[in-house]
Amino acid sequence: MPELVFFSGTMDCGKSTLALQIGHNRSARGLQGVIFTRDDRAGEGKLSSRLGLVTEAVEAAPGMDLYAYLVDQMSRGSRVDYVIVDEAQFLAPEQIDQLARVVDDLELDVFAFGITTDFRTKLFPGSQRLIELADRIETLQVEAMCWCGARATHNARTVGGEMVVEGEQVVVGDVDRPAEEIGYEVLCRRHHRRRMTSATAHAGALSPDVLPVAAS
Repeated sequence: MPELVFFSGTMDCGKSTLALQIGHNRSARGLQGVIFTRDDRAGEGKLSSRLGLVTEAVEAAPGMDLYAYLVDQMSRGSRVDYVIVDEAQFLAPEQIDQLARVVDDLELDVFAFGITTDFRTKLFPGSQRLIELADRIETLQVEAMCWCGARATHNARTVGGEMVVEGEQVVVGDVDRPAEEIGYEVLCRRHHRRRMTSATAHAGALSPDVLPVAAS
């Protein structure tokens, strides 16, 4: 039976790499799929991995009817055997409903990849709807790591290396951005609660206030 599968995890845990691998495996079997993405780090209409892999994709713009797009492609003679959606957290809830309809009415597997919560630990609306509708939810087994070495469970937005907890929910960035720019970092819950990024932890370690004082 076709399924709507939600692959979730933090940033830097290999979601896009797995999406590309699933597409490659099915392509090798002669199947043809449609890849949707939204706001990929490589630019519009791209699905990219931090390993350097990239492929063309359809930009799932706000307001786009994903179900209608696939029906139109198939009625024009295009073959569609499966659907991959990367950055699914950025989709609107109604677009997730459309993906569920793709599974139920067109009988296609839909593999959606996304982050569950934002930098404030709040659910993305698209991810929330996927949790509500998905036939299966898979947590990626490749664990991202906090700077302290613990398993990273939270996404942090940084500006100049400092963690911020206010602002728009969607601001495109990456974990590889220079410290002075808006970027992201994955943290364990403890250090997310303490707003302690790798930059601030390093600065604290070098501060004379925390260095041991030798007895005179």
